[in-house]
Amino acid sequence: MSEIKVNKISPRSGTTVTLGDSGDTFTGAQTVANAALQGSGQITINGTAVALGGSITLVTETRPTVTGISPSAIENTQTSVVITGTNFVSVPLVTAINSTTGAQFTADEVSFTSSTSITAKFTISVDASYKLYVENPDGNAVQTGAILTVSDAPAWQTAAGTLGTFAGGSSISTITLTATDSTGMAVQSGALPGGITLNSGSGSSTLTGTESGATADTTYNFTIRATDAEGQTADRAFSLTFTFGANNSMSFN
Repeated sequence: MSEIKVNKISPRSGTTVTLGDSGDTFTGAQTVANAALQGSGQITINGTAVALGGSITLVTETRPTVTGISPSAIENTQTSVVITGTNFVSVPLVTAINSTTGAQFTADEVSFTSSTSITAKFTISVDASYKLYVENPDGNAVQTGAILTVSDAPAWQTAAGTLGTFAGGSSISTITLTATDSTGMAVQSGALPGGITLNSGSGSSTLTGTESGATADTTYNFTIRATDAEGQTADRAFSLTFTFGANNSMSFN
């Protein structure tokens, strides 16, 4: 391999300098300034032609984000869901996607509140967990993980109203309250008679105990709330009556 070192190659005016033959590789260590490239060619960036040595301001896309929804569990009937996030543009397309089957349910209606809040009305017939797809009019979009649950709320099987009439100070044995899909029950309003306890259970709960505290005929009114695994609730009003007759007898309705 031969080596020639020179400080400068200056061709005569109107002539062309050729270095090497076709197929040769030329390696140089000299850095060429941008200014020296101007007018010598161009490249295309995102569909825009840019001269070598020039510059361009790239427009970046702004995608929406989803940070939360409320409520996160709904039934099969039409329900409004508030979606919070960023970069929403009026009015986005909103779709619920079954996380297992991929089946899609487009929102019945979408209301634009602000760039950080929209409301979508869904009627989804299939119980499952769902992802949400939000697409702005400019095509920028986001798809979430499974953040929406569609399921049936608890359904009461025990009829509302009186649970019985008992002698004051007596035991009520066991009264069973049943609601399908319930994972627990609690007193929502009113109060149980003294000495009576609600024993929360899955599917059904019981009232047990011996009444204490009343000295005259008393009817206790209270509301029991059944809650399912998704936090959906159903309320039902009941009553218990305790009497203090001459025979202090006990009866049931």
